[in-house]
Amino acid sequence: MDKYLPALRFNYPVTIRIAGLAGVLLITFGFLFIPRNFDVFVLDEANQIIIEQIDIPQTQQLDLPPPPARPSVPIESEDEDLADDLTIEETDLGSFEAWDAPPPPEGPRVKFIPYDDPPKPLTPIRPKYPEIAQEAGIEGTVIVQVFVDKKGRVKETIILKGIPNTGLDEAAIAAIRKTRFLPAKQRERAVGVWISIPVNFRLK
Repeated sequence: MDKYLPALRFNYPVTIRIAGLAGVLLITFGFLFIPRNFDVFVLDEANQIIIEQIDIPQTQQLDLPPPPARPSVPIESEDEDLADDLTIEETDLGSFEAWDAPPPPEGPRVKFIPYDDPPKPLTPIRPKYPEIAQEAGIEGTVIVQVFVDKKGRVKETIILKGIPNTGLDEAAIAAIRKTRFLPAKQRERAVGVWISIPVNFRLK
């Protein structure tokens, strides 16, 4: 075997070149003469999706105003007993139409509402004589400006002429607030109006 080694070493490069050339020729022959079938795939055109943007207007929340406060309701006094040594003059209903006289210039200003028939009390106005005024022998007349609504209820009171620090002003207002009225009429329609009411306090 050792005698073939020199021949193999001499022929090795030639053999490698011949083998490489034969491989190239086979590959070239295969590309040129062997038929080839290629499947061509055609991709369908994808449908394009269009997203439309819509602007939604911002909603606004309306703040509702708070409900009006309920008017205070005066509490009637159950004690209506009067002392034997005093008299309280009843309001003269005959001269009731004169009660709508306007207040004096220094008095409070109120809105004038015209009417055809003035409001009239359904019961006599009888205030409770304060004990402090009885003991001091104080008497007099308290004039109260009153707003009577279209249902005959007293809603507001203002002292036009009073006798302060005697309790007579408070007694007059309390008696008027307890009284229900026949509302004023304007063209046969009930209306709320301001009127002036004199309340007399007299001792025997």
